[in-house]
Amino acid sequence: MSTVSPRAAEPPLVLALDLGSSSARAIVYDAAAREVEGTESRSPWEWRRSADGGVEADPDALLGQTLDAVDRSLAAAGAAAAAIRAVGLSTLWHSIMGVGADGRPLTPLYSWADRCSGAAVRALRERLDEEAVRRRTGCVLHSSYPAARLFWLRATAPDVYRRVRRWVSIGEYVALRCLGRAVCSLSMASGTGLLDQRRCEWDAELLDILGLTPDHLGTLGDLDTPLSGLAAPFASRWPALRAIPWLPAAGDGALGNLGTGCVSSSRAALAIGTSAALRVLCRAPADRTAAPWREPLPRGLWLYRLDRARVLVGGAVSNGGNVYRWVQGQVALGPPDEVEEALARRPPAAHGLVVLPFLAGERSPDWPVAARGAVVGMTLATEPLDVLQAALEAVAYRIRLIWELLRGAVPGVAEIVASGGALRHSRAWTQILADALGHEVVASGEPEGSSRGAALAALEVLGAVRAEAVPAPLGATFRPDPQRHARHLAAAARQRRVEEALLPLQGDVAP
Repeated sequence: MSTVSPRAAEPPLVLALDLGSSSARAIVYDAAAREVEGTESRSPWEWRRSADGGVEADPDALLGQTLDAVDRSLAAAGAAAAAIRAVGLSTLWHSIMGVGADGRPLTPLYSWADRCSGAAVRALRERLDEEAVRRRTGCVLHSSYPAARLFWLRATAPDVYRRVRRWVSIGEYVALRCLGRAVCSLSMASGTGLLDQRRCEWDAELLDILGLTPDHLGTLGDLDTPLSGLAAPFASRWPALRAIPWLPAAGDGALGNLGTGCVSSSRAALAIGTSAALRVLCRAPADRTAAPWREPLPRGLWLYRLDRARVLVGGAVSNGGNVYRWVQGQVALGPPDEVEEALARRPPAAHGLVVLPFLAGERSPDWPVAARGAVVGMTLATEPLDVLQAALEAVAYRIRLIWELLRGAVPGVAEIVASGGALRHSRAWTQILADALGHEVVASGEPEGSSRGAALAALEVLGAVRAEAVPAPLGATFRPDPQRHARHLAAAARQRRVEEALLPLQGDVAP
């Protein structure tokens, strides 16, 4: 991480807001995309989880925590806040909420992890040509995307559904409240699965089946079409931000690539936070009438956007750091440092366990409607550390499936840069990933990739930098061991066999 004191910060400064799965963060950056020391402010978020797979949050509670984070960051910046010239906004993809004519919430904010729309997915797959939808939108029909969630809400809450004036992400809601208006960036739209990516317009067939018009999803814009002019309460609350440009919210995954220096098709970003993703940022065709990708992608991969000129190809699994935290909460592992040392010493896949790490369902590469976790092979000799190791290896095997697809779709990808809090605190897990993938993994030196990406996007709009020309810090290189890789390949094959054997039973398990 590159930092700079407020006195040495190079203008112009920008404020980055990062609304992620676990918290709202506000950080001030200088023109070299360095964090201004002391300006990071973080407010953790809380999600409500239900036994039927619901994952939702109170939008106004999240808004309040975001506002508090901005307050603290600006206060920490002191006199340097006067040099802030733009605001960049990173937002978790695929979340959605409904607002009424007064701009206030009519629904909770639904997370990508909400799985209540499983029946809606099945209905949409029966009524639509899913492959045609995927080719237009870059997304399959799945509960992690808003299309299924909206179809479900239309059936289960029709009165509320009819009253919703606009469906927005949490980033758009923050802009709506702070600026009095908002646009939906092509980046956020591409993550809804409702955007025709060739035309960069809302998809007519999907809107028809959902009973919506383009106005219900908002005016589309790009990162170079920012808004400015804070609404009255906030103009006096934040005078430094009163008249400067606010970029439309962009997807946190695309900005994560930007912030960690994964800005070309030769470098893949591996991010493990709550969930996990492996993705490559590429230039879109210069011809705007052309398809955004040169050939149909494998079904296990998706296609999103950073902006009109840059597309993101990759895959995501629903279970990453959340699996590590779950195991920590269920079994007595001991002090973290001792656990790390023990994991590093252990031979791969020698515990006799097979784990299906589907605690939050699953996405790539198979996009199952129903998926639940399992631990197979336990005996009286099984130890807590066996379960943890097997779970971390299981996540690595899922990522390996995406890696195989990704390097086939993007033949020039040669580097993997890993980031995210889950890996930053576990060198042992990073080594497991390198061994499982059979490829070098370089640790990112940037702990806040999405936030730094939002700052770089804002600096680009100001004309202060080209993101590709601003290097990102890198850390240690983790090299795979051939023998360990061979052991992991065999274990990964076992995992797939167990998954296939248990799949027919998934629908029989009560919520």
